[in-house]
Amino acid sequence: MKEMDGEGRARGAYKDNPHCLVVVVCRAVAAAAMGLVAYLKTQFVLQLLLGFVFVVSGLLINFIQLLTCVLWPIDKQLYRRINTRLSYSLWSQLVMLLEWWSGTECTLYTDQATVDKFGKEHVIIILNHNYEIDFLCGWTICERYRVLGSSKVLAKHELLKVPLIGWTWYFLEIVFCKRKWEEDRETVFRGLERLKDYPEFMWFLLYCEGTRFTEKKHQISMEVAESKGLPKLKYHLLPRTKGFTTALKCLKGTVSAVYDVTLNFKDHQVPTLLGIINGKKYMADMRIRRFPVEEIPEDEKECANWLHKLYQEKDALQEHYHKEGTFPGPTITPPRRLWTLVNFLFWATLLLSPLINFACGVVVSGSPLLILGFSLFLIVASIAIRRLIGVTEVKKTGSSYGDEGAKKQN
Repeated sequence: MKEMDGEGRARGAYKDNPHCLVVVVCRAVAAAAMGLVAYLKTQFVLQLLLGFVFVVSGLLINFIQLLTCVLWPIDKQLYRRINTRLSYSLWSQLVMLLEWWSGTECTLYTDQATVDKFGKEHVIIILNHNYEIDFLCGWTICERYRVLGSSKVLAKHELLKVPLIGWTWYFLEIVFCKRKWEEDRETVFRGLERLKDYPEFMWFLLYCEGTRFTEKKHQISMEVAESKGLPKLKYHLLPRTKGFTTALKCLKGTVSAVYDVTLNFKDHQVPTLLGIINGKKYMADMRIRRFPVEEIPEDEKECANWLHKLYQEKDALQEHYHKEGTFPGPTITPPRRLWTLVNFLFWATLLLSPLINFACGVVVSGSPLLILGFSLFLIVASIAIRRLIGVTEVKKTGSSYGDEGAKKQN
């Protein structure tokens, strides 16, 4: 009886105030629409179309990059400016997935004075390597401060063989290393020296841990730390100092600061690239500290000690985050830009229209041979896209960390 009275009062309230009923209906429609959109994002066909746009546009961009090689002996800086924009057109599609498709938010814990320098100086970025999408979180900040196309990384040599990613990085003069210092010394020095006159502000990313964090690698890493008399880390691997000291030495006079970035996610989320593609939203927090190069020791041994101390501080920041759910310091949330979405819509319009017309023609033709051929194309495309995604997966990232040879690298 009481329930009926409650329902009657509710109906009476809606009758007396039609505006309330309109609000309720609008909210219900909005919730249903959001649910439908979330469902569509998980559908394989849509994901395949996203992958098709990325792969085909990437191949076209790589072909254009190949053509620009004729400019290198004529005007090296023009070549670089063109390739910076071409790479932006590819990488921003991945940033679009993070920002617009999944709606992932990135909050910066830093001061305004540091933010004011973003995108206005050459810097080295030190980022913890714990998550499958840590590079995407780094790229979204690069994009918001207009240095995505000119961002650099010290990458493992195996990535050079990965279609689209490795090929684009090759044209961007990315420095590749085999993580064997005796073999890498000349390659790394030559590659870094070449970047000293880069015409656009660049953010040079270093994963000083050398590989992505896993419990097994952490155990091996801490055994190395104990053997060297170094403090143990709880949330990081022992940093490999050679890459950092070499980069700082070679880029002296070019880079003006080192940005230490410590990344974590709200509510103990473990983000994946597949989660992003399925439209799952994550909440990323990034603690950023700026260190002018003048404050970092020039001596190689002292510089290595500085890096070890930095990672002890990063560990303390992660401990604080695990206890409090936030990093210390003021927060800033830079707004996402429309350019990533506009760029993707351009490529989607250019590439999907002929694909859809062709697919319709195949179906209408009724030819078993054409239908079989098109089906095989879709299968091959889906496998290729899945393999590209697999490059980022934690369980598939290999490392020699802990091997006798690796122990000698630091």
